Amino acid sequence: MDLPGKVRIVEVGPRDGLQNQKQVVSTETKVELIARLGASGLKVIEAASFVSAKWVPQMADSAEVMARIKRLPGVSYPVLTPNLKGFEAALAVGVQEVAIFGAASESFSQKNINCSIAESLDRFQPVMDAAEAAGIRVRGYVSCVLGCPYEGDVAPQSVAAVAAALYEMGCYEVSLGDTIGTGTPGKTLRLLEAVTRRVPVEKLAGHYHDTYGQALVNIYASLQMGVSVFDASVAGLGGCPYAKGASGNVATEDVVYLLHGLNIETGIDLDELVTTALWISDRLDRPCGSKVSLARAASLG
Repeated sequence: MDLPGKVRIVEVGPRDGLQNQKQVVSTETKVELIARLGASGLKVIEAASFVSAKWVPQMADSAEVMARIKRLPGVSYPVLTPNLKGFEAALAVGVQEVAIFGAASESFSQKNINCSIAESLDRFQPVMDAAEAAGIRVRGYVSCVLGCPYEGDVAPQSVAAVAAALYEMGCYEVSLGDTIGTGTPGKTLRLLEAVTRRVPVEKLAGHYHDTYGQALVNIYASLQMGVSVFDASVAGLGGCPYAKGASGNVATEDVVYLLHGLNIETGIDLDELVTTALWISDRLDRPCGSKVSLARAASLG
């Protein structure tokens, strides 16, 4: 199969990347990060999460963040809303797109959201109904598609069943997440072969963590299967707190470098993105998780 000529990147740094940071990240930093990412040409920036501040304290200021950001024309700013309460809070600050998340592993579902996979899907229905009534688009996430910290390997058919359920509920797109980063290209191909029997490939996205250094090759394998949407996090921010040695999401800059090297259009200014990655890494006082950004920084002296 020919590779896609154009790829859409969903930037998850402001939400998935920051939610597990140990130090408090100021609202001002979040707002500036989102502005910088938009200026680099990213068209989808997952900006916040309307979840319990008790469980995810870094997202306690989500309403304020959404009220303060300057929304650029042609850029969407989706937020995570796991339940109706979160959806209503997001709707109150003018959100136009939300996301819900399930898991392909029963153990992960129980430990992460304290319910079975089937129960989690039932909980999403009120959100889907409310979103349809309000004209809000909903994106679905599936966690642990290539491995679970509690169960090990996850059957591709199990992932396909959850992805199909989300798609049939009305999610316009389903993102397949390698939550602990243990996937390999072979496993990725087998996964996509199973899932695309249930969900059209153009409705799928790849979300690969780089714990074992396999994210970019998993993206390349996905491109060969026709996937043209990928989640990534500036500077490689984030990571699953349940994964041993988790080094974070795949860095957006590394993905863009790969795609541009394949002559795939992204609409993203890589230099601007690298500048943003180095800025947020410095602001958080953490090493930058992008090899491309580190190499560009070294070449500049």
